Amino acid sequence: MKVVGITGGIGSGKSFVCTILEKMGYSVYYSDDRAKFLMDSNPTIRKELNLMIGDKVYGEDGLNRELVSNKIFNDPQLRQKINNLIHPIVREDFDQWKRSFKDEKFIFNEAAILFETGAYLNYDAVILVHAPLELKLKRIKKRDGSSEEEVLKKMKSQWSDEHKMKLTPYHILNDGKNPLNDTIAILLKEIN
Repeated sequence: MKVVGITGGIGSGKSFVCTILEKMGYSVYYSDDRAKFLMDSNPTIRKELNLMIGDKVYGEDGLNRELVSNKIFNDPQLRQKINNLIHPIVREDFDQWKRSFKDEKFIFNEAAILFETGAYLNYDAVILVHAPLELKLKRIKKRDGSSEEEVLKKMKSQWSDEHKMKLTPYHILNDGKNPLNDTIAILLKEIN
């Protein structure tokens, strides 16, 4: 079994690529979705976030994501502390998940910051999904209702696509023009 990371900056469309992989019959672990679930349900994370951010971090509806987002994108040290708390727990959750798929040829792990955290070294291969800046801005503003300024701030907290491209030979341009199924099939043959 080959474990392949799928990564890309905000708005690149990595989740869209993963839905194509699932339609092709592959199993995908969505790190960002699992992290959201674990931030609400894991007692260690809840306790530590309360200590780091304060008692308003959780309300009746669970985690106050807007508060956390505002805090971490304005405080790089806090962002690092929260990443250091959450990433090992998500990694452990992924390791448990992948045990169910020993007989599969490929399994995939979708995660936004594999390169930034050094986690990319734990994979047999990493595929970088990227898109033109204007398209990424449009996607995120539509998805989140964020202003362009907010989106650019989030983008600046991640490494550039150009920097990430130096760390993996496997790239998918998700610009809405290229047939992604063909590109994915070619990359999987190369990785195999």
